[in-house]
Amino acid sequence: MPGVRIGVLALQGGVAEHLAMLRAAGAEPVQVRRPESLEGLGGLVLPGGESTTLMKLIQRWKLEGAIRRTANAGVPVWGTCAGAVLLSSRVSEREHEVHQPSLGIAAVHAVRNRFGRQVDSFQEELAVTGLDRPFPGVFIRAPLLAPLDDTVEVLASVSEGAVFLRCGTVWLSSFHPELTSDSRLHRRFVRLAEDAAP
Repeated sequence: MPGVRIGVLALQGGVAEHLAMLRAAGAEPVQVRRPESLEGLGGLVLPGGESTTLMKLIQRWKLEGAIRRTANAGVPVWGTCAGAVLLSSRVSEREHEVHQPSLGIAAVHAVRNRFGRQVDSFQEELAVTGLDRPFPGVFIRAPLLAPLDDTVEVLASVSEGAVFLRCGTVWLSSFHPELTSDSRLHRRFVRLAEDAAP
């Protein structure tokens, strides 16, 4: 029996890695490039990449409204790294002022590149709410994520602040779970999508 269909925004970034993780977690992964690809999905992942480029491509392919409608309908959506920036309602930059549009789906302030540039990439063991042992968080030009109201729950933090948030059925993670061999978060997201299915 095929698993729940979960889309991965396939415009730029860590698409293949998310597809492989979702497949291993029992889902039927689908590449999303056009609005019609979102129809009938049980979940959606917005991968890491370059957030400004991703937003321009989303707008070019007229996906902005379709992604918002998907999230507003209660379909689970997960943004990782740049994907989390796109889901945030406020975006700023560690080193300079930015004027970047976003999807504005979650009441979250994302500070781009808060942990430094590519050369400052690191891995840190994260205590994640609901997991029985630490998760290997891979941080590459990662944003810091700050809740803007009490609809947002912090699921994991580092010393600088929150790096994994939940707002209803919307997840935002600063780190790249798809770049590890640990599929626990992808499996949890697949279960969320299964439970949210009509």
